[in-house]
Parts: sequence; structure tokens; C-alpha cells
Amino acid sequence: MSEGDSIGESVHGKPSVVYRFFSRLGQIYQSWLDKSTPYTAVRWIVTLGLSFIYMIRVYLLQGWYIVTYALGIYHLNLFIAFLSPKVDPSLMEDSGKMKNFGLSLEGSQSLNSGLILILFLRHSATKGILVAMACTFFEAFNVPVFWPILVMYFIMLFCITMKRQIKHMIKYRYIPFTHGKRKYKGKEDVGKTFAS
Repeated sequence: MSEGDSIGESVHGKPSVVYRFFSRLGQIYQSWLDKSTPYTAVRWIVTLGLSFIYMIRVYLLQGWYIVTYALGIYHLNLFIAFLSPKVDPSLMEDSGKMKNFGLSLEGSQSLNSGLILILFLRHSATKGILVAMACTFFEAFNVPVFWPILVMYFIMLFCITMKRQIKHMIKYRYIPFTHGKRKYKGKEDVGKTFAS
């Protein structure tokens, strides 16, 4: 392997200026994300506010329906990912590894880590809204289309997808939320000394 063959390295073996710039930009972005972690309500308000601003912009401009449709499909995909467990029970059933899997789904944090997935959902939804908002500044993305057809197709796609997902949830007896699940406790007397 010769010098400069690895990604981000210049001919002299040092990271290139562009690589260092984007690396530093990524570090700053991650730092701001980490600082915003405790403010869950504020982050959701910002996401909903951006969504509201986007809807007003599309309504006032009377266009960019394809971009809005793509954003809706992206959000539907994120929602389905939220409803799905990490490990698909149907795949485990096919491989013969499934033994009484329905009972093991209750209270199992390895299958559906809701908090992390909700944070990912909000972050991804916000990025999607920002990309869609940026697309509304370019006339090339304003494809003329009869928008009621897109709305009907989205509703049909949503209903079919949710019907399939709900059937899957019923068949394998899992719920995507941690509220109402059984909580298993360990030994309560650990650490107490015996009186002699």
C-alpha cells in the first residue's frame, strides 16, 4: 500500500485539510448533541416547531409536494422501525432458535430499547425535516404533481404497513413501549448483614 491510499490521508501521510475540517465539524456536532441530551422536552419542541414551520412553508408556497411525500414516507419508515423489535422473532423462528419466545419478549430490554430508539427517532426526524426544508429552496425539487393522489397513496401505504405490523405484534406478543411491562427485581436482601 502506497502513501495516500487510505481515506482522509494526503500524499505525505498526514490527514488532509478537508478530512480534518469535516472530522472537527463532526466532533462539534456530536458535542452539541451530547450537551442537549438532558433537555428532552426542548428537543421534541424544536422538532415539532421545525415540522410546523415546514408545513407552513409548503402551504404558502403551494408546491414541493413530492418532497413532502418523501418526508412522510421517511417518517413512516422511522415509526415502523420504532415499533419493530431489535431482533425479529420471525427470523428466529425460521432458524429454529425460538423456544417460548413470546414469554421472553415481556420485559426484555435487549429486544426493544425504547429510550434509545425514541432519541434516534427524534434526531432522524429532525434531520429529515431540515433536508426537506433545504429542498424547498430549489425549484428543481418542485415537481408538478396532483397532490390528492399522493395523499391517498400515503394513507393506503400507511394502513397496509400498520396492518402488517400490528399482525406481527399480535403474533409474537410484544409491545413497542416499556410502559406496562413486567419489571423483574433481583434479590432485595443483598448487602444486608446478619445479626448474630
